[in-house]
Amino acid sequence: MRNRLDSRSLVAFVAVAESLSFRQAAEVLHVSQPPLSRTIKELELRLGVSLFDRDKRGVKLTAAGELLLPKARRILRLMQDAEAQLLALPGRNEIRLGITNAVEYGKLTKTLVRGAKKLGTIISTVSDSSPRLVRELRANRIDAAYIALPTESAGLHVSPIERQAMVVAIATANPLARSKQLSLAKLNGEPVFWFERARQPAFFDHCRKVFARHRFSPRWVKEPLDHQVLLAEVAAGKAIALLPRSFDLLKRAGVVYRPLREGTELAVTVGLATRGDRPDIRKALGMRST
Repeated sequence: MRNRLDSRSLVAFVAVAESLSFRQAAEVLHVSQPPLSRTIKELELRLGVSLFDRDKRGVKLTAAGELLLPKARRILRLMQDAEAQLLALPGRNEIRLGITNAVEYGKLTKTLVRGAKKLGTIISTVSDSSPRLVRELRANRIDAAYIALPTESAGLHVSPIERQAMVVAIATANPLARSKQLSLAKLNGEPVFWFERARQPAFFDHCRKVFARHRFSPRWVKEPLDHQVLLAEVAAGKAIALLPRSFDLLKRAGVVYRPLREGTELAVTVGLATRGDRPDIRKALGMRST
């Protein structure tokens, strides 16, 4: 007989229960809202109870949902603890590496994997937002992470690696694409893709201060999570994107990249984060000891 509870459903349930919003939970889980709603509905059908009351005013837990929430948290915590302890056993020759999705690091990942292989080390990678990678690192579910700074990282050892200035990704059909360099002032009348604060709060706030200083207030458009989808919509002329310069490695027909005059003010710093100064991990990742 199939179990009526599973980890995937519990993760989805806890995300909705903690935010009381299917939209916010979908963003936290990096999925779209329809499949998340289906997951919850299937869980309710299997259990034979309603876990949430949904109406125009919002979402709230039912009595069954209130009963399940602390148990679901405890189950997920036990699973995470078991995984962390098994992965921390001596003799494992693997580095679990997180890579921020705020930058485009496809080539770096391949280089790291090849370099580590020469040292007899396996690197497994996961891409996610920097705040989520920090949480995974603190929970010992990954060993190191390349994160975008600024990000709250108290208690971790963080070594800055590089700064990436912001550039403008713009449709070739846009007349502004003829300029060799663009400025925030020139972009003020344009629709501009931008990420939601929950994805990267500290960096979001930093950029908003720069925008305010330059009186930059365009029409903001919600940025797609997938890089290829984002560039496809830029090519279609839906909006312009402000992106770290590593994105110019992603070539897309109909899209050109132009320097931004204020790009260094909006620069994102990439840092390597570990739980304490781990020279073994730093060496495997090609970093000199400091």
